[in-house]
Amino acid sequence: MTTTPSGHKQADPEEAAVTGAAAPADIPPVFPKTAESPGVSRNLVLGYAFAILGAVTFSSKAIFIKLAYAEGVGVEALLALRMILALPVYIVIGLLSLRDRRRRGEGLPDTGLFVRAVLIGALGYWVAMYLDFLGLSLISAQFNVLILMTYPLFVVLFGAIIFRFPVQPRALLAFGISYVGLGVIFSGKLGSAGQDVILGGGFVLAAAIAFALYMLFAREVIGRMGPRLFTCVSMTAVAVLAIGEFLLIEPVSALVITPAAWGYVILLAAVATILPTFLMNAALQHISAQANSTIGMVSPVATILMATVVLGEMLTARDMVGAVLVIGGVGWFTLGGRR
Repeated sequence: MTTTPSGHKQADPEEAAVTGAAAPADIPPVFPKTAESPGVSRNLVLGYAFAILGAVTFSSKAIFIKLAYAEGVGVEALLALRMILALPVYIVIGLLSLRDRRRRGEGLPDTGLFVRAVLIGALGYWVAMYLDFLGLSLISAQFNVLILMTYPLFVVLFGAIIFRFPVQPRALLAFGISYVGLGVIFSGKLGSAGQDVILGGGFVLAAAIAFALYMLFAREVIGRMGPRLFTCVSMTAVAVLAIGEFLLIEPVSALVITPAAWGYVILLAAVATILPTFLMNAALQHISAQANSTIGMVSPVATILMATVVLGEMLTARDMVGAVLVIGGVGWFTLGGRR
């Protein structure tokens, strides 16, 4: 992504989301700067709120998946059922978004933009989702989310190396605090790791890399298409890929599951799929990919708490210390950006 999204200007990316000014194609800003008007401040607040809610709802995914696996649902069947339930919602909202664009006289985005949205969605959600589901079949929910949440580091690394984004020292310090917290939590669970932890962890790490690339590539397209239409186009493509993959390698009878499993699949589709995709993409319209991904580091803490309550896993003093460090790093980054 070598240019800033349409409607963003270099001097203040958050203000450009409101004014619609054209953007130069040199160095895109990657962190929110000081707000200079009430409209800019409201956009930052909305961006942070969307990012936090997206992180919390997204974190419930691992819990619902583990519960569905316990009911005997396979990886490919669970992916297909998740997207079968979510697909009608994305189609309806996408059609409404296109109708609204016509009413505003904006017209349809060009074909190339639709193709980019499909490819970005395939990378960020289908590839990452499939690898993540494979990992969850081998490792615990807590291990999964801790590894998956390394994606903010890859956002920063790829943004600096590939896209030449600047990296502020404040972001590095926030990462340091948060990753120390993740390390504290992670180290306390190493003793309970099984023989599949390396393979499962490798799958999830690859998913984190794919999702980091999605965060970087998506923002420009979101700025030009709008978050609603982009989400619907990209997730419709993901649904088609997931359902097609299932039909190629599994019998249709694999979709026959228990009533309890259906409940978990419905929650997985509604709470952990549809809701966070719209929330995170809406956040990307107001704040940077790095800010969004850093705030997303609250997900490991939320997952650990839900795993304790729902799955009956232990919550130790080490877990609580790590949670404080993660929240502290994210909170300092967010409040620093607001000031």
